Amino acid sequence: MIILGLVLLIAGWLLGIGLLTTAGIIILVIGLVLMIAGSVGRPVGGRRWYY
Repeated sequence: MIILGLVLLIAGWLLGIGLLTTAGIIILVIGLVLMIAGSVGRPVGGRRWYY
């Protein structure tokens, strides 16, 4: 999810498409939040580790 967010962010920035940039930022933030929540031992979606 983090890699997808980075790809969309860079593609949107290079192509000048604001929608891709916004989607990339949102997906990147969600991926980082899930990664942090999973790494501190908090169950995410019923799982101990999300990644």
